[in-house]
Amino acid sequence: MAVYAIGDVQGCCDELQQLLDVLNVDPVTDRVWFVGDLVNRGPQSLQTLRLVKSLGDSAITVLGNHDLHLLALALANNAPAPDACLQAVLEAEDCNDLTGWLRNRPLVHHDPSLNTLMVHAGICAEWGLDECLGYAAEVESVLQGDEPESFLRQMYGAKPNRWSDNLSGINRQRFIVNCFTRMRYYNPDGSLDFAAKLAPEHYAARSDCKLTPWFRMPKRKAASARIVFGHWSTLGYINEANVIGLDTGCVWGGKLSALRLDEPAPLVQVDSRQAKVF
Repeated sequence: MAVYAIGDVQGCCDELQQLLDVLNVDPVTDRVWFVGDLVNRGPQSLQTLRLVKSLGDSAITVLGNHDLHLLALALANNAPAPDACLQAVLEAEDCNDLTGWLRNRPLVHHDPSLNTLMVHAGICAEWGLDECLGYAAEVESVLQGDEPESFLRQMYGAKPNRWSDNLSGINRQRFIVNCFTRMRYYNPDGSLDFAAKLAPEHYAARSDCKLTPWFRMPKRKAASARIVFGHWSTLGYINEANVIGLDTGCVWGGKLSALRLDEPAPLVQVDSRQAKVF
């Protein structure tokens, strides 16, 4: 059995199918981990959802911010702006089936046998492994419950941007979701910065912008586990200090990447078929 992790697909279904073919994935014996953001921005969100769902138990997917965006549109009729890229999903006859499957995906996946945790964006530096799983379960229970609409209507926003055990209700849920699906940087005061999206070297020489990538925070409590994530296309592929970033910007004309997790292996990539942005 092989275990692969694949970076952000974002509706690039043709590239995903090509990558699965290159990997020669056997859905009976192999496992394919998806770091989230299956949908949006790319041309084939509907086909991507259908393909990943068709893989059954061999596909393990965590929710990304764009996946939650789709759920907000589908279940709560709520989003900051309409999104034409997702219209085909919303109008599909199997929309309810696909979004029902999607909202039952976790925010975090942990495999103790591989000492590996997968998340879309990042892990709060103050959370250990058990805390990550517990806080993820809090929000998953809401999304998978009978009335996810209230949360989906209130999840947008960058506040609060600092963790406290005293957070409760929607503020607590929003912070948890923003950590797992949106975070990139910490400010010097320990708050999260959701505006900065470029690679660390872009900010390194700026005296007015002292930011620390979440995975380079000192004394990060979950540092003993290998962490696989996506979300950060300008960062690209990284494999450092037990942290693996797999978003290589397929939707922006980059590449779609996969890495085998159960044994040492080289990175596998296919070229994007989308217009090149970087």
